[in-house]
Amino acid sequence: MKSDTVYKAAFNDMLQLLATSSVGVALPPEHNLSRHLGVSRTTVRKVLLEMAARGFVAGEGRSRILAHMPPESARFSDAETQSTSSQVERQFMEWMLRGDTKPGTLINELELARLFGVGTTGIREFLNRFQRFGLIERRPNAGWLFKGFTEDFAIELFEIREMFEIRSALAFAELRPAAPIWSRLRAIEREHHELLGEIDERFHDFSDLDNRFHRLVNSAVPNRFIDDFYDIITFIFHYHYQWNKRDERHRNEVAINEHLAYIAALFSRDRDQVRAACNRHLSSARMTMLRSFGR
Repeated sequence: MKSDTVYKAAFNDMLQLLATSSVGVALPPEHNLSRHLGVSRTTVRKVLLEMAARGFVAGEGRSRILAHMPPESARFSDAETQSTSSQVERQFMEWMLRGDTKPGTLINELELARLFGVGTTGIREFLNRFQRFGLIERRPNAGWLFKGFTEDFAIELFEIREMFEIRSALAFAELRPAAPIWSRLRAIEREHHELLGEIDERFHDFSDLDNRFHRLVNSAVPNRFIDDFYDIITFIFHYHYQWNKRDERHRNEVAINEHLAYIAALFSRDRDQVRAACNRHLSSARMTMLRSFGR
């Protein structure tokens, strides 16, 4: 499953790269594509073979050229490029939020597996990550107890988030204009405007968009330890503070506008603007989190 989703994501990124080129132009060497797409050369070759089979690419080795501009329909859907673990994470977080789950809630992995349409192994692996931090306790018969977390725990975690995200945001602004991440940022920007226009009916949908935006920013500096740790960060900062239902619609509208200012700063590539927008949004998120603890 993992290799398939990695391949499909790389295929989509390759399509984006080709969209910035012209028919007849030579493709970069495989090692350059590997570095640009962030995947192995084996995956690159698999992508190129499929591109050739569809008639988008012609030639071999260093003589490959763009033979035909791929249509937008050639892209794999977002669902196909998400790993099972990512799907479980998104569904679990939505389940926790929509169900207004509080400390002391019992969680049954068999029920979650049926609800999410995945195997119990995927559910168990995901919950085990929280167990390491003392947020969830395993019980007999496929059961888990959600224990919650303290204000001190959340503040300490927030400090890590701030340090890493500011570093990632500054690195984001330094990326080449042709990098696929810019088109993803533009797509997320459109989603923000769409949600803002329907905020009265869809303000609950901000949670998923918030998560995806911050993960995109952090992807500018890949780090396997932070990637794993970010599951906890997501849970605390993108979901917990929303359990405070007071003014939720207004808070989400404010956050959307902060995101749009943050996105505009990233597109400006001005380090001072990026740092200021990032700090402003994270400071606001910290205040929202502290209010959820009754401050």
